[in-house]
Amino acid sequence: MIFSFSGLAQVSDDATRHENMMVRIAALEIFPEYLEEYKAILKEESEASVRLEPGVICIYPMYQKEYPSQIRLLEIYADTNAYQSHLKTPHFLKYKTATLKMVKSLELIDMQAMDPEYMPAIFTKLE
Repeated sequence: MIFSFSGLAQVSDDATRHENMMVRIAALEIFPEYLEEYKAILKEESEASVRLEPGVICIYPMYQKEYPSQIRLLEIYADTNAYQSHLKTPHFLKYKTATLKMVKSLELIDMQAMDPEYMPAIFTKLE
């Protein structure tokens, strides 16, 4: 008899990869007079990050309906190395420099996924 454990290795690799993901919520308040300009810069930066950086899985900007100057970003990175690399990219540095005076407050909230193995299904469902 020959037994193959390659499938088990794949499951183990996937579980490790998902466990290493870095998930964060960025909570920002933008000065109202800069809101439209900020949103345009953020849209450009988040699109470039997802398109150009393999380790950036998601940067999903949104705002509160009743308080549009309250911005939230769902950020998902392959791991902390991908996040550290992201911080050094030209598009992130441009975003950070251009929006510094626009941000009234910023809180970075590190999160832990409750079911990280399910995460790929979320993104394939959008296709």
